[in-house]
Amino acid sequence: MQPNLSRPARRALLVVHVVVSVGWLGLTLCLLALGVAGAASGSADTAEAAYRAMKIFGDWLIVPISLASLVSGVVLSLGTPWGLARYRWVVTKFWLTLPAAGASVLALRAEIDSAAADASAGRAVPAATDLVIAPSVALGVYVFLTAISVLKPWGLTARGRRMRAGSGPSGARTRPGPRATARSQV
Repeated sequence: MQPNLSRPARRALLVVHVVVSVGWLGLTLCLLALGVAGAASGSADTAEAAYRAMKIFGDWLIVPISLASLVSGVVLSLGTPWGLARYRWVVTKFWLTLPAAGASVLALRAEIDSAAADASAGRAVPAATDLVIAPSVALGVYVFLTAISVLKPWGLTARGRRMRAGSGPSGARTRPGPRATARSQV
């Protein structure tokens, strides 16, 4: 199956995917900084401001950014030679992004909302460390996803090998990029 996105569409979608994915990483870094500020400050006013700021980010940005990253990545993979199940790094990205998006939308937002409500009511936030741990773990995941997007390690999946074997007698590579060019010149 050939990719069905035109070159301009692929490029535009790649830009969208990179922008929203890096935005998600940056948003998570901001949430981590605010979570640390809320948990480590000795001031109830600072904690309240930090958790209320986290709530604004959570209410307005987490859902659209995480879902845009997931959807743009899936569409991009399906419309390019990389495919969704041809290369192990793409499969890994998908299976890490899916629960990360779900956890961001469902669990992290609920924790942020609870902390903001407690801080606004003058109550101590019982799970303040959760608002440091969750963004820390998420940040590590997003950095890992970024690294494998750049490095593209691990090669073909079994499906990708079958597809390549069925590509004709020349065994032409379907993987784009400089490695394919360098190997074809050898």
